[in-house]
Amino acid sequence: MNIRNTGLGLGAMLLGLAMAWPAQAQDINEGEIVVTASRAQQSYIDPRTNRVIEVDDDDAGALPAIGLRRRADNALIPVIIAGDTRDQTQRREEILTMVRSALELARRSNIELAIGDFFVVPLTPDNYRTLAFYGDGRPDSERVAFFIKTRLGTSADEANQAITRLEQFIRSVPAAGRAEIRANGPLTLSIVAPDQYRSQILDLIATDARSIAERFGPDQRVEAQGLDRPVQWRRAGVTEVFLYIPHRLVFRPAG
Repeated sequence: MNIRNTGLGLGAMLLGLAMAWPAQAQDINEGEIVVTASRAQQSYIDPRTNRVIEVDDDDAGALPAIGLRRRADNALIPVIIAGDTRDQTQRREEILTMVRSALELARRSNIELAIGDFFVVPLTPDNYRTLAFYGDGRPDSERVAFFIKTRLGTSADEANQAITRLEQFIRSVPAAGRAEIRANGPLTLSIVAPDQYRSQILDLIATDARSIAERFGPDQRVEAQGLDRPVQWRRAGVTEVFLYIPHRLVFRPAG
């Protein structure tokens, strides 16, 4: 099954976010999902069938008109910490020192550090030294990549404050040696356990189907197909996502 989540997103920049942790099937009813423009193939467990669902960005299905639009749970900015100290051991230690400083600062700033592509996993003092190092485009330069994230809240003011908080955080992380931190793409979003909204989405579809049936009279009935599919999502604005179940309404003669 293909699931394509489009938005004002990172696109190819996510290639720079590949981490050392292997992708594993996770429960979409529990995990935190990144809502971005595209991603490599991943997998998750459909909680209704316990089947592993393969997910990629080749979904050609049309976006249905009916779904649930809501504010995302978190705002994220992809960042890198890069350094170009000549000695590799010293260069990597400077980069990791700066990651450690970011972790300490985040604890006091209502910010979290995270890793991942499809599912978001916390970056912590226990696992940050396993971050993968990548070349940074110049000789004797390397970088590590991760997300900084914060909750968006429910109001527009809270969302704007969250975005400002992320931008200020990047500027506040103290440098270590020749290491530096910088944003590696635009703001993106995440949503926690999207399948928890299935009942709300089904209610919206049922209301729409009843409304259509009433308009066409008693000689026609409306049948909704595809409602067994998992909840899918797309970005719907700067801080909002659109959650939906791919479905189609079919007209059949009553009787």
